[in-house]
Amino acid sequence: MSADPAEPVYRNPVLDADWSDPDVIRVGDDFYLTASSFGRVPGLPLLHSRDLVNWTLVGHALQRLEPESEFAAPRHDCGVWAPSLRHHDGRFWIFWGDPDRGVFQVNAPEIRGPWTRPHLVKAGKGLIDPCPLWDDETGEAYLVHAWAKSRSGVKNRLTGHRMHPHGTELLDEGKVIVDGDRIPGWFTLEGPKLYRHDGWFWIFAPAGGVETGWQGAFRSRAFFGPYEEKVVLEQKDTDVNGPHQGGWVRTPSGEDWFLHFQQRGAYGRVVHLQPMRWGGGGGTSRSSDAESGGGWPVIGDDGAPVAEHRRPDLPPQPPAAPATDDDFPGGRPGRQWQWTANPRDGWATHHSADGLRLTCVRTPDAHDLRALPNVLTQRLPGTPCTVEVDLRLDDGEPGARAGLAVLGDAYSWIGLQRGPDGTVRLVHRFAETVADQERDAAPPRPAPGGRARLRVDIDAGARCRFSYDTGETGDTANTADTGDGAGQGGFRPSGQVFAATPWRWVGALLGLVALAPTGQGHAGTATFTQFRIRIQEKRADR
Repeated sequence: MSADPAEPVYRNPVLDADWSDPDVIRVGDDFYLTASSFGRVPGLPLLHSRDLVNWTLVGHALQRLEPESEFAAPRHDCGVWAPSLRHHDGRFWIFWGDPDRGVFQVNAPEIRGPWTRPHLVKAGKGLIDPCPLWDDETGEAYLVHAWAKSRSGVKNRLTGHRMHPHGTELLDEGKVIVDGDRIPGWFTLEGPKLYRHDGWFWIFAPAGGVETGWQGAFRSRAFFGPYEEKVVLEQKDTDVNGPHQGGWVRTPSGEDWFLHFQQRGAYGRVVHLQPMRWGGGGGTSRSSDAESGGGWPVIGDDGAPVAEHRRPDLPPQPPAAPATDDDFPGGRPGRQWQWTANPRDGWATHHSADGLRLTCVRTPDAHDLRALPNVLTQRLPGTPCTVEVDLRLDDGEPGARAGLAVLGDAYSWIGLQRGPDGTVRLVHRFAETVADQERDAAPPRPAPGGRARLRVDIDAGARCRFSYDTGETGDTANTADTGDGAGQGGFRPSGQVFAATPWRWVGALLGLVALAPTGQGHAGTATFTQFRIRIQEKRADR
């Protein structure tokens, strides 16, 4: 949700949706943020802010995932993990780890591009969460990364390399510079961000896992160590579980801030903004805090996350948030949408009017939306909301269908399907996490004219209530009234409440899809119009 600049305080989260593993930089008066995009395309989202509170989505740095053949089908938890965003030598740089391929980078003269194609800096399995550093004091360049045990058999350690100043290759085999197994109580050390501050090398890195972990800071006079460590942010007695993994940024006036994520189940990893200052004592070496030139970072309220705080000392900005609504002008989806794999020509048709015209793609996986590459998705808002879209199923083959989905390890969707006799019916289906195919959530119903307005009401527990309006007249006795507006204006409830679920690392997604069973020839199209997300006021019983 956007923040009112007239208010003297902001409230967390500042990005209330799944902007996973955020990293942030400042260039002049502008702040930029990127986040993990995993297997969705386009990838590497690029967000912009002038006040660290109000953010807009301005583009993506990665138009297709490579190798393209490996991402022709969904790989929901693979692809782009924990990117690092930097600005050096007049260019923007993003490094990320593909856990199956290695460390990649792209760069561009401007945040909106043009961005280079992905360059493989270091090949290898399990190389994740890379972060570069160009040391202006010495002219040297470095890179630190973590390890994914699922691919490499190694975890809980950070490896450092000397890097070519051009950012194209690493100059050594690497050395473990922080071994979490040697720190009592630490596990799953990952997500490092590398900085130079007051003559020290600093690594900000989380540990303890995404749901219950903490944020650590490490410092050393030499890049290759030895490092001492301190916990600088943890849950304490707040309700913000696992506050960690993000980036430090300094404003033009010298204020320090830290952006990090909180894992919220089906909502994914939402982004919080914490005040930060230098001066904390502690650490594990014998060096004095006076020697450190300001001591350790103190994040939040003495190491605990804040729910609200005085706004950063920056010029007031109009309320803003990443876009959600879409009229699809010219048939083009807005930049908030991502496919679940590399898109192919012909999935969406550009035209002169408004509305998203999707081809009913023939597929042997019509029984399972999780296996489809042609699902157009956007993030599930972290605030209770109502999602609506108009759908028209155009002339096509029997079995052609389209609809609105809430997609995760389990999913549910509501939409239209053409029957063997050519008539169109309203259908509502779901699949449990362990199921390999979907089944009906409610009996099919007539949909005169092949049109319907579809709705999902999503509450604070990510419980989803589906409803529909096919424009039928007559008996409305079964029209529901949930207190959120569902059931008004002809909407009728469909099926039982569905609890949204995340993927392993990705929050649940909203999706638009059009498909058809295998066969020959064109299967028809579906047109979506007036996609809207209305944020609800929180009810006392939620």
